[in-house]
Amino acid sequence: MFTRLSLRGALAAALLSLSLAPATAETERPNIIIFLADDHGWGDLGVQGASDVKTPNLDRLAQEGAFLTDFYSNHTICAPTRAGFITGRYQHSFGFENARPMDEETPNGLPVDVPTVPERLKALGYATGMTGKWHMGYFPQHAPTNRGFDFYYGTLAGAMAYVPTGSSGLKYVWRGLETEPMPAHVTDAFGAEAVTFIEQHKDEPFFLYVAFTAVHAPLQTTEEYLARFPDETDPDRRIYLGMLAAMDDAVGNVVSAVDRNGLGEKTLILFSGDNGGPTWQTTSANGPLNGVKVLTLEGGIRVPTIARWTGRIPPGQRLPTMGISHDLTATALAVAGGELGPEIDGVNLMPFLTGEASGNAHDQLFWRFGPHAGMREGPWKLVQIGQTAFLFNLDTDIGERNDLSAAEPERFAAMKAAWKAWSDSMPRPAWGTCSDVSYEECKPSGALVKLYEDYVAGMPVDPRPMLYGGGPE
Repeated sequence: MFTRLSLRGALAAALLSLSLAPATAETERPNIIIFLADDHGWGDLGVQGASDVKTPNLDRLAQEGAFLTDFYSNHTICAPTRAGFITGRYQHSFGFENARPMDEETPNGLPVDVPTVPERLKALGYATGMTGKWHMGYFPQHAPTNRGFDFYYGTLAGAMAYVPTGSSGLKYVWRGLETEPMPAHVTDAFGAEAVTFIEQHKDEPFFLYVAFTAVHAPLQTTEEYLARFPDETDPDRRIYLGMLAAMDDAVGNVVSAVDRNGLGEKTLILFSGDNGGPTWQTTSANGPLNGVKVLTLEGGIRVPTIARWTGRIPPGQRLPTMGISHDLTATALAVAGGELGPEIDGVNLMPFLTGEASGNAHDQLFWRFGPHAGMREGPWKLVQIGQTAFLFNLDTDIGERNDLSAAEPERFAAMKAAWKAWSDSMPRPAWGTCSDVSYEECKPSGALVKLYEDYVAGMPVDPRPMLYGGGPE
């Protein structure tokens, strides 16, 4: 068990050499809560039309605010998405493109010279707390409480057991810089600790990040949650639905704490995911989207995203505004009175959420992970695996079945050139896949190319033998 963490509280302050706008009056600064689900399929919500799930709290949150239909994770797997999210930047800009190798014996993780949004918010006078999955390094310099959080309860790892009797997964949690035995149910505990944080800081502006391990593997839940789905005949799907229901309960408990304390009009609440669902592994459902976690097809990167701020965000919206993970923390920083300097790639979403602005928050979005690449520009989507590429119009083909690269050669060439220019502006990955070669030299296997081709042709196969690491986090 890793026990090397030591307090380095001065580290976060030393990193904040970047200028911050003067804080607004404390009464004007909202609280900010961001939930991040793990491996949550785009189709696995009642508000998305799923008939077998039970997500009343998330559905209500969407009805009371906005569901962003065209929102994306900034990577296809967990850890890099979180690195981009926590900094408000494309994680490629500081080399964090891989989840492996990153463990208790390997000092890879979030670079100490890259400021985090929690550090910036703390400098603006916010109380900062986090519960749940960190997954951005195991060494002292990576610890959440050394990267801007006053309070932390969760796991540093990419996954853990959900119950003490689980047959696999880590069975301890971190509270600050110390470990303790895992609770009776991890998802419940992450929610309960978040509620306690709200109660303790309800009279001051706070930033709370709740990063569930749900609904990442392993498939584990309690009899209580299984009992809610007596008619589900697929045993794996039944467990998954129980895990999803537990996360929904936890979200509901946190939102209830906000409303019970009269903080609804003072609190921006955001919910999103770290990547698409790994349908082969957990039975997650990506709805009409093609592809799965790891791939740059829509099923690997489009994530369910909700925003609520009572009195500020009109309820009942389904917004097609194109956004990405680092917009969430950029929005948090903006509403707190911080500056979005040129190093921040994220955009303040509030004008789009309130109706003051329309259209897309970005003209272009980009993805890169080893030989996997992607770009979106308006309705157009470029998907590339090595030198094999496809072009789709998502307005007419959300399932990415009709490759238009031959029919739109000029657009196809222009988007490939734009993606290459973006990629060339980024450093190589600091570790892991393709860290020692250029993108052009990072060759996918023939089997991986065929996997993409099969998905586009409507013949998806089990991707596990061909994916990065055999089972990325």
